[in-house]
Amino acid sequence: MTDDIGQALDAVGPRLRALRKERETTLAALAEATGISVSTLSRLESGARRPTLEQLLPLARAHGVTLDELVDAPATGDPRVHLRPTFRNGLTMLPLTRRAGGIQAYKIILAPGDRSSEPELKTHEGYEWLYILNGRMRVILGEHDVILEPGEAAEFDTRVPHWFGVAGDEPVEFLSLFGTQGERMHLRARPKKARGTDRFE
Repeated sequence: MTDDIGQALDAVGPRLRALRKERETTLAALAEATGISVSTLSRLESGARRPTLEQLLPLARAHGVTLDELVDAPATGDPRVHLRPTFRNGLTMLPLTRRAGGIQAYKIILAPGDRSSEPELKTHEGYEWLYILNGRMRVILGEHDVILEPGEAAEFDTRVPHWFGVAGDEPVEFLSLFGTQGERMHLRARPKKARGTDRFE
């Protein structure tokens, strides 16, 4: 094994631990998803054991990253951004940020009929900003019930009961900035309120 490969494998442990903490996953849950024992996972994360290819493949799959990302392979010069969509609660989500913590950016596609016609309002920690690219979105936030059109935006504290879905027959494409710790989007200058743009408090 060359020194470069050995150094890359030695660096996998801290990366595995960081990925698991970022996703708020326990060793027991990861063991169930990968088939690797808790004790082995613990030794891999601590660096007491070097991972094999048979271990790296299920770990990369469980964390939603590529093998190159897991072992921090050197850049190949390819400037393209390889988005890895995820599917959750009827949403197709394309992550646009790759750093841990802070505000996360997503492009989200919501198809008609993917959400219940009977809105079920939910709450969770965080602060969200939405910008509609295509389609019409119905947003319910507390006592507010509004329709957002392309070019319109809304931002709100997600601890307030909320729900959103398609308003019409066309899919909705929108950008989302979300901070799990309640971070708001900071603007250098605050423009005058544009027509049709709602800011929920």
